[in-house]
Amino acid sequence: MAAQDTFEIMKLSGSTDGRGISVTATSSAGTTIHTGSSTAAHYDTINLYATNIDTSAIKLTIEWGGTTAAGDHIEVTIPPEAGLVKVVEGLLIKGNSSTALIVKAFAGTTAKINIFGDVIRASTA
Repeated sequence: MAAQDTFEIMKLSGSTDGRGISVTATSSAGTTIHTGSSTAAHYDTINLYATNIDTSAIKLTIEWGGTTAAGDHIEVTIPPEAGLVKVVEGLLIKGNSSTALIVKAFAGTTAKINIFGDVIRASTA
């Protein structure tokens, strides 16, 4: 019988029991949101949502797998008190056996942006 790919729904690794992650960093390297796998056969599909508990709009920067290249940054301004705002939908990071890729975030104001989300990890046979 041939091995099959498997799928697992997971919380963000930076989350406690699926709760929101407070973005406390205001510059790079940001607050850790999710650490990918160190197994090359793993692919993490990530969904992120942000809330802004402040009364002013705040710029949020997601560092996607790295912190030095401009191509690693996803920037979005989160409106005040707008509920959950979709920031990342279904983007992928691949397992890396030498150094796991890490998704981080920083914002224009400390501890006013909270990140929620989930991960679907696919393991290839």
